[in-house]
Amino acid sequence: MFEAILQAIAAHERIILHRHTHPDGDALGSQIGLKHLLRENFPGKQVYMVGDGAGRYDFMEDSVMDDVPDEAYRDAMAIILDTSAPGLISDGRYALAKTTARIDHHLFTGQIAQLEAIDTGSESCCGLIVRLAMEHGLRLTPVAAQSLFIGMVTDSGRFRYDATSARTFRQAAWLLEQQPLDVSGIYRNLYASDFDQVRLRAQFVLNIRFTPHRVAYLYTTGEELRAQGLDPFVISRAMVNTMADIRGVDVWVSFTESEEGVLCELRSDRRNINPVAVQYGGGGHAKASGARVKDRAEAMAMLADLDAMMEEG
Repeated sequence: MFEAILQAIAAHERIILHRHTHPDGDALGSQIGLKHLLRENFPGKQVYMVGDGAGRYDFMEDSVMDDVPDEAYRDAMAIILDTSAPGLISDGRYALAKTTARIDHHLFTGQIAQLEAIDTGSESCCGLIVRLAMEHGLRLTPVAAQSLFIGMVTDSGRFRYDATSARTFRQAAWLLEQQPLDVSGIYRNLYASDFDQVRLRAQFVLNIRFTPHRVAYLYTTGEELRAQGLDPFVISRAMVNTMADIRGVDVWVSFTESEEGVLCELRSDRRNINPVAVQYGGGGHAKASGARVKDRAEAMAMLADLDAMMEEG
């Protein structure tokens, strides 16, 4: 699966790693993990990471992006990680590279790079990087192991989502066998909240509403975010997870206004909601997808489509 990409890596002196904008744990984890994997196993290679900031994942070691000039792409290889569409790639200069590759686990929406390794059955992109290391006997550094573990934990919903498989646990076990990991510390960094955050979350929970056919949704306005000094991307992902354990709800969605439009995070534990996300220019997985629409009216149209899907049974 990875042979062509590994051959291209061997043939290039400079490798530049890209991933999607507003990174989650899997995007950053695969980027940091692959960077340290390549530096350890391909000594002498120049390996860089580019993209927007780490946000709430800035606790991850080596999460600061590199300052890479345009000319560095000449004769370089660009590898795109955890990204299903060109418009989602953070830093479009990947197209300047001599060779492009992509490693991803999202539902396939069309070819982006010259070389592609896609497995939609993997719980995370980090899981694919672990598979690459395991299958090809690559040595793992402590930073690579921790980063890849974080990505597997976050994108599998703490090993609860449907894509979590026996292979997922074998890969996680392999990481622990290769390098000692402070699992408790990782979970604290990922999920612990101070009291102000807990109180704020409770305020937003009171705004959860339901469609006639039990689609749970939360619409957070820009005014509400500005009043609390909150980042729309952090709130969007945090609040969709808050709705995950409501009994009797199979589909839930968080709408969050931002300067770039309304962020839509769609989730389900039984239905394939990906076609609805794709219909509105987004994508992702069968039960976890996202999109960005222009305004509240379009967000409500998406909600109506989700409700109609539930009505059809």
